[in-house]
Amino acid sequence: MAVKRINPTTPGQRFRVANAFTEITTDSPEKSLLAPIKKSGGRNNQGKMTIRNIGGGHKRRYRVVDFKRSITGKAEVKSIEYDPNRSAFISLLQHTGGEVSYILAPVGLKVGQTVETGSGIAPEVGNALPLSEMPLGSIVHNIEMQPGKGGEICRSAGTSAQLLARDGKYAIIKLPSGETRMILSVCMATIGTVSNPDHSLVRLGKAGRNRWLGRRPRVRPAAMNPVDHPQGGGEGKSKGGQARSRKGIPSKGLKTRNRTKHSNRLIVERKKKK
Repeated sequence: MAVKRINPTTPGQRFRVANAFTEITTDSPEKSLLAPIKKSGGRNNQGKMTIRNIGGGHKRRYRVVDFKRSITGKAEVKSIEYDPNRSAFISLLQHTGGEVSYILAPVGLKVGQTVETGSGIAPEVGNALPLSEMPLGSIVHNIEMQPGKGGEICRSAGTSAQLLARDGKYAIIKLPSGETRMILSVCMATIGTVSNPDHSLVRLGKAGRNRWLGRRPRVRPAAMNPVDHPQGGGEGKSKGGQARSRKGIPSKGLKTRNRTKHSNRLIVERKKKK
């Protein structure tokens, strides 16, 4: 995977850093795995805006990704595809029974390669197996938090976690945030790192490209009036004190996690402070 700089033939291209899409093998998705997406524009069922900065954007169709890896056995990789609904690439699998499914494509997965799902298989890139059967030190993604629920951790581009140890019925995982936590060993995970690791290097280059993605302009709180935001108003460029939300709740450093949350006991080490 790589990024490319565009010749500055227009002002919008001058600072643009684009994805080269060298891993993509086809631009036509599997029709049986497509579903419609209905856009809300940030409005609720009464037509009132409840979420700001959302609207417009290019029409999309959802790719039904199998985060559960529900079809066990061997499958052949048919293609690596772009997914407009996520930062990572996806891969189309053709299973031995004839079924097809999408999975998150890990780094290094190639067309024609065979991947497996289930228990008692080799811990190779793209294979999904329980944490209890993986060697310590394995790099994994698409990790379940509850058995059978489907992968929820490490699904965005370039992310991965590491299996550090096992303690009784739990596996100890180090997450990308630096947090170390326990997850049941029977939970499934996929070997490897999520594809498209250079996604963070992409620069859109112009405001219009943001609009194509369905993002409307966002006004800085310090540029608002006092009636609109706690940080608004003031003469010149005033700091505005502690960063807050529009409703006055402190942000940027305020801990919001419930101290009595049941899963606190599963966290071995908190994430590092920036």
